[in-house]
Amino acid sequence: MAVDKKPDNVVFNNENQTYDAALKPYPTNIGAPVITTTDTLAWKNRSINKINHKVKARYEELKAEYEKIMNEFEYNQLIFNAKFSFEPVIGEIYHLYKRENGEAFLSLIAPNQCNFEPLGSFYLNAEQIWQKIEDQ
Repeated sequence: MAVDKKPDNVVFNNENQTYDAALKPYPTNIGAPVITTTDTLAWKNRSINKINHKVKARYEELKAEYEKIMNEFEYNQLIFNAKFSFEPVIGEIYHLYKRENGEAFLSLIAPNQCNFEPLGSFYLNAEQIWQKIEDQ
């Protein structure tokens, strides 16, 4: 039984009995266009760098927000555990002080009008959450 030998520039797959030159990942004759693989390494590195910066920035934002919420929680806990003999009004500013015995108390008197040890000034917002007023 004689096997028909095909010319070198013809790519014939004996298993499938088909010509598969168009399916090869390399050129099969001298006149074929050069096949080059795209260098995706630079693109991957740029993409990795971008996503790393994006994730880091988002993490820093979330971390700052978490710290802000925790500070707000701690201030509210401190104020609700402090002594005061009046009902705070929403929208007003109050001042938190520390007594000699370490006990905290809330007052209407501003720090510049007394000699108590100030812990901070706070604003009671509409949601009844105490917000610290930064010193100016």
